[in-house]
Amino acid sequence: MVITLAGIITITFFLTKMRPDPITAQSLSQDGLATASASQKAIEEQKKRWGYDQPLYIQYFKVWKLIVTFDFGKSRVDEREVMDKIKEALPITLALNIITIFIVYIISVPLGVYSALNESSLTDRVLTFSLYVLYSLPSFWIALMLLKYLAGGDHLDLFPIGGLTSDHHEQLSWYYQIMDYGWHLFLPIVVSVYGAFAFLSRFVKNTFIETWKSDFIRTARAKGLSKRRVIFIHALRNSLIPLVTLMAGLLPELFGGSVIIESIFSIPGMGKLAYDSIYINDDTVIIAITSIAAFLTLFGILLSDFIYTMVDPRIRLEKEEQSK
Repeated sequence: MVITLAGIITITFFLTKMRPDPITAQSLSQDGLATASASQKAIEEQKKRWGYDQPLYIQYFKVWKLIVTFDFGKSRVDEREVMDKIKEALPITLALNIITIFIVYIISVPLGVYSALNESSLTDRVLTFSLYVLYSLPSFWIALMLLKYLAGGDHLDLFPIGGLTSDHHEQLSWYYQIMDYGWHLFLPIVVSVYGAFAFLSRFVKNTFIETWKSDFIRTARAKGLSKRRVIFIHALRNSLIPLVTLMAGLLPELFGGSVIIESIFSIPGMGKLAYDSIYINDDTVIIAITSIAAFLTLFGILLSDFIYTMVDPRIRLEKEEQSK
């Protein structure tokens, strides 16, 4: 994990340095520090201020110093603390993704079990076909179509075109504030969940079918246990064990958010922060987001390995037998 994390951070650092120089006469003009014909002296002063005049290896070690101390410094664009910007965007992304994950799992798991118990039936085929049609539709296209037809385009005006709250949000009671959040997040959540139904339900279906054909399921049914008990207590519980593998991707997803969805719907979360930082070449924010996301990804993989030993005793028993 340490070697992989170091490699990711190193690659990210050098990729940011391969981009055009972030401090130019044009950038100084946009920042209000000079005119479009900014002198070379002004440019050199700004480069010295942000350490761009130092050798590359010194800049590299300074980045590692910031990462180790968990102090990512200030944003070059607005001179705000990077961690403050992350703390503002992270709760929004967490809320959006937790709701999305809950909806995806609460719908996909029953769909997968139903398809497995009715394999090759007409209902299963129609359901599978419909889910894969949804899966094949690009999320950015769906987002734009929803905005056009449901958010005040040429047709219905049922939802806001973007943002997280209305202009009069602060004057609303707590109940209507929650409703206002839900009104703004409805379309982004729809775009976030529809594509995951096909993947997760198919995954649950395949693992459930494999478990349903196992010897211990046949034994349970031969003992006269009710079908409901066999499905939910024996088959479903064991077929969900492979889902632990998918948990490795939940932590970085909760942190990183969706760049496409948050950008289209103007949601000020981690995805939009990452997109804006890349667009304006704010390297301190880019390295901070990449470093934390990489750490969470590796930690999620490690966590899933530990959870495997808790939910599947066979993994622990195999290790004990090998040690003997």
